[in-house]
Amino acid sequence: MALSRLLTATALVALMSAPVAQAAEIWVTNEKDDTISVIDIATLEVTRTIPTGERPRGITFSKDFSRVYICASDSDTVQVMDPETGKILHELPSGEDPEQFVLHPNDRHLYIANEDDAVTTVVDTETRTVIAQINVGIEPEGMAVSPDGRIAITTSETTNMAHWIDTETRKLFANTLVDSRPRHAEFAAGGKELWVSSEIGGTITVFETETQAEKGKIRFEVKGVHPDRVQPVGFEFTADEKTVFVALGPSNHVAVVNAETLEVEDYILVGRRVWHMAFSPDKSMLFTTNGVSGDVTVIDVAKREAIKSIKVGRFPWGAALRP
Repeated sequence: MALSRLLTATALVALMSAPVAQAAEIWVTNEKDDTISVIDIATLEVTRTIPTGERPRGITFSKDFSRVYICASDSDTVQVMDPETGKILHELPSGEDPEQFVLHPNDRHLYIANEDDAVTTVVDTETRTVIAQINVGIEPEGMAVSPDGRIAITTSETTNMAHWIDTETRKLFANTLVDSRPRHAEFAAGGKELWVSSEIGGTITVFETETQAEKGKIRFEVKGVHPDRVQPVGFEFTADEKTVFVALGPSNHVAVVNAETLEVEDYILVGRRVWHMAFSPDKSMLFTTNGVSGDVTVIDVAKREAIKSIKVGRFPWGAALRP
């Protein structure tokens, strides 16, 4: 009996000391509430609401997910947060009105679009200093970096261009015209392509990375929705990069695009004014931020249909996965 109790007690101690598995989460910035809503992917419920600086928009994690970077646009800073505690560890100099940013593959340099200054600011996250400011077009917003880290992209909303930056020299080496008001950019096909969404133009333009030449263009038509309301903004690729999900803004739909043929295959009704998206770790679910309705739509990727709406803060904008 004593031996049995000893074994039971030992097993209990071992269980209590064992590491607790971290549930995967979607972090959503709420630009009108100055908060982040944390969604548990297993339960599809908000488990935490964390205060931030003013008007949080862009959000991304470090490679090891030990830090989360937040563009506090109206605070003119990038905040660095401990995702475990929700505590702001420190702030980074970002230039005025940081909108979106991208973390270089070296996990150290942040490339930040400064809408009010018409510059891209490069910040060293370790020394917490600005190491470059690169003049780009008027009202820069979208940011991307190639998988090999050689090229950074800034899109300028008013100049209607994608600006190509050599990350070694930190200088522009090309400017390519896109349609009106480019908002988001992503490299695809292993870095061989650059995709840029144009909100007012209603298109996505695809470029060949090596030549910067236009390769194709995607247009959208949602039945029963006026063309002026079909405004592509954020988009995300599936793991095999064969399919792209595109947020179409005030049309309240997400488009499903064949990345090889550039044909639209489907449209999914979501919340009002869909901005950006993030996948679950296995890419079986897609979470969309719907600014006007103040919620997040959960999409079943295989079925291509919305399965749940999750209420978050006011005007959710950015989304990022914490696996």
